[in-house]
Amino acid sequence: MKNEKLVFFIFHFSLFTFHFPLSMNICVFSSSSNAIPEIYFDAARSLGRLLGESGWKLIYGGANVGLMHACAEAARESGSKTVGIIPELIHAHRLSSPNDHEQIITPNMRERKYLMRKRSNAFIALPGGFGTLEEILEVITLKQLNYHNKAIVFINTNGYYNPLFEQFDRAYQETFAKESYREMYFVASTPEEAVAYIRDYVPAEPLSKWFNVPNKENENKN
Repeated sequence: MKNEKLVFFIFHFSLFTFHFPLSMNICVFSSSSNAIPEIYFDAARSLGRLLGESGWKLIYGGANVGLMHACAEAARESGSKTVGIIPELIHAHRLSSPNDHEQIITPNMRERKYLMRKRSNAFIALPGGFGTLEEILEVITLKQLNYHNKAIVFINTNGYYNPLFEQFDRAYQETFAKESYREMYFVASTPEEAVAYIRDYVPAEPLSKWFNVPNKENENKN
């Protein structure tokens, strides 16, 4: 009887911790520009506060400028631990934050992205430029190839990512990508929606990347 009660407790506790994580590492990709409109900084600070209030750790690019800095400062002020991962080249320009609980200086961008992915349980993209786009698209690609099955979220502040999603739609329509890939990421209008999605995230069954095209398969056999 005691063993049955123990199994029951462990099973339900595991369900509770799976759906309501007590501690998570959240990777946030975002702009390093100080020249962008204030609406984007407001969203970054809001996200940082929510991460802190959730008891989650922030994994980010470690810069002391732009949305990176705004999100990290708000997260720390709200109780979050922050881990800044920054390449040596950028650190040498004195663009790394001195306030992180942990700072990792990498030899290059490739190692930076690898460590950010490795140490994170979920990924969020705030608005950003080429670097942010490259980072979030890479984690989508890796999920598509079944290298991971972690939550991926765009925070679409001010409709910033709408043109990107229009490009995604064209890829689906012309079968450059499967329509089912829409399920690999979530589009949030607000930081609150993003955090709620991650909190309730349940990994789906991995999808096959490849289309089944009978005519093409026959050609390859011949």
